[in-house]
Amino acid sequence: MARMKVLVSDKLAEEGLKILREGDAFDVDTRYDLKPEDLKKVIGEYDALIVRSGTQVTSEIIEAASRLKVIGRAGVGLDNVDLAAATRKGIIAMNTPGGNTTSTAEHAFSLIMALARNIPQAHASMKAGRWDRSKYQGVELYGKTLGVIGLGRIGSTVAKFAQGFGMAIKAYDPFLSAEMAAKRGIAVSTLEEVIRQSDFITIHVPKTDETKGMIGEKEIAMMKKNVRLINCARGGIINEMALAKALEEKRIAGAALDVYDEEPPKADLPLVKIDQCVLTPHLGASTAEAQVNVAIEIAHTVRDALLGKGVRNAANFPSLDEETFKVLDPYLDLGDKIGKFSGQLISGGIRTIRITYSGILKKYNVMPVTMAITHGVLKPILSENINAINSLDIARERGIDVQEIQSNKDGEFVNCVMLEIVSDKETLEVWGTLSSNQKPRIVKVKDVYVEAVPSGDILFIRNQDVPGIVGVVGTALGNAKINIAYITFGREKTMAKAVSVVNVDSDVPSSVLESLRKTPGILFAKMLKVS
Repeated sequence: MARMKVLVSDKLAEEGLKILREGDAFDVDTRYDLKPEDLKKVIGEYDALIVRSGTQVTSEIIEAASRLKVIGRAGVGLDNVDLAAATRKGIIAMNTPGGNTTSTAEHAFSLIMALARNIPQAHASMKAGRWDRSKYQGVELYGKTLGVIGLGRIGSTVAKFAQGFGMAIKAYDPFLSAEMAAKRGIAVSTLEEVIRQSDFITIHVPKTDETKGMIGEKEIAMMKKNVRLINCARGGIINEMALAKALEEKRIAGAALDVYDEEPPKADLPLVKIDQCVLTPHLGASTAEAQVNVAIEIAHTVRDALLGKGVRNAANFPSLDEETFKVLDPYLDLGDKIGKFSGQLISGGIRTIRITYSGILKKYNVMPVTMAITHGVLKPILSENINAINSLDIARERGIDVQEIQSNKDGEFVNCVMLEIVSDKETLEVWGTLSSNQKPRIVKVKDVYVEAVPSGDILFIRNQDVPGIVGVVGTALGNAKINIAYITFGREKTMAKAVSVVNVDSDVPSSVLESLRKTPGILFAKMLKVS
């Protein structure tokens, strides 16, 4: 098997590079500080790209990436990657949300303490030869309220640190239930309540269209006069001009920023001149431990994704832990093959793809299987580059409604996937499941029960349920020197019509197909390619 190529365009700890270079699967190139035009020229050679925050992976670069399967960011967030363009191109985009959690949380809490006790200002005063003991009187954290906006990994860790200092926690996170927060000793509040009632406010949300500028003049006006505001998440979440104005007018007590609208910020950034504002140059993940952790984590996730061993921490594909992947992996194969099988049988323009899951599949997030099925259905029809990552987007662009249903009924088959495709000409239903050795099987096509192997070259025949059809098919294939690997039959309940699914060792020539179609009793004959 040809070795895959991985490009690392931002500096990555050696521990991560070592993981990628182990074995004979990958060639790893480290080309740091590439200019955008140079990256665009070479990206077509690579199967994976690993970046930190320095490389901007734009739509132009993604469009030039003819081989790229994975973009991995060694760090939290993917704001330097055009996620929409990656998804359209069918490229998995993943990050390392856990690798720098402790480092970033510690830095945020360090800034909380620095603000509370005026440590940077007092330090600068001492260095200047002064003894301004009374000038830098601080406040205690004990008994104060910390407002946490975004209670993910980092926000939760900061909250835990703060609880150790005797602080009360109020948190705003629309995706966290009150029950889960209560287990952590945290009160879930509205954004306005957090803003109005907190003594310190720390921000830990990603930068999105919804969160950009979420703390502006209006929100700052609601805050206590003694509030101190901390941002170690992303620049642009706090309106820097509104913050500078509030600090200058002493409407809030202080602020600490590790991230900025523009990085590095311009020299004339107003916040630089304000004594009550503590600034650090995006140091949240800048610890030796974090650099190693994110390098190791991204190396493992990129390697596993390229080798088909599961996808974790992806922004445009459902993440599967190792245990879930073991369960769903054979169903991903089943989904792709049942999709390809059905996509080649359906006639007319597809309007709806409806997938019903039963049995053990009800316990899991089956979206990856849905994506695999959608890819399988559309792949034979569309000539463009399509895979599981972009299949739902492509379906949506074409007005195809993809529906996912979890069935609570006890069906005819255990752990079954039922695919229903509705076109402007017909409705096709195909049932699939796994054999005892975890191999894909098609067990029903419309009303006909079969035991078909969806693999390789398949001759699919619908015929009248009359004697002699099997002999005609066998003779025609024998005369064409085509070997039959498997053959399965099924009848409608009325026994008026039947289905034959014939796995063959090679393609059936069009002349043989035409001859079979003209045979009395054969209603439909088509070659299917199910790899």
